[in-house]
Amino acid sequence: MIIIGITGTLGAGKGTIVEYLTEMKSFLHFSVRAFLLEEIRRQELQENRDSMFTLANHLRAQHGSSYITDQLYFQAVQTGKNCVIESIRTPGEISSLRTKSNFTLFAVDAAPEIRYQRIKLRQSETDQISYETFLENEEREMNTTDPNKQNLQKCIEEADFLLENNGTKKDLLLQVEEILRGKIFTSR
Repeated sequence: MIIIGITGTLGAGKGTIVEYLTEMKSFLHFSVRAFLLEEIRRQELQENRDSMFTLANHLRAQHGSSYITDQLYFQAVQTGKNCVIESIRTPGEISSLRTKSNFTLFAVDAAPEIRYQRIKLRQSETDQISYETFLENEEREMNTTDPNKQNLQKCIEEADFLLENNGTKKDLLLQVEEILRGKIFTSR
């Protein structure tokens, strides 16, 4: 059983990697975003990035910095199958996942202009924002000393594999396939 964690900047291609792993490699998908949206809907909060950010930070402060991904990891392990946990955002989540077996962390990044165009195309409930708001959201999530808050820069630095996604979808998926063939399935 392999557990792949995915971290990265907004609109960098995390979902594209997940889609490939689930459709082409039969991984099961566990999403921090889906976990948070379910709780947002249960609490009847507004479905937007601010609500997700606030709720995630609240849950981490209340239950520990790795609470959300620990819940998803537990669900994944119960399946006994290869799984991907999408949208890891705190170093505490990574630290906790590293104590568990068969975990590998992918990070994906791309230029901000490219990523903004991608989020506009996907039209999710949290992506209907201006470019300025996009940059502000990213800045808010990039660095912090609070272990319960998002720190994408540190997560990216801690990744086992960094994928650059400034090109085509095919280019990104070739990088994923190279990692899967050369690293995970043969050395772990």
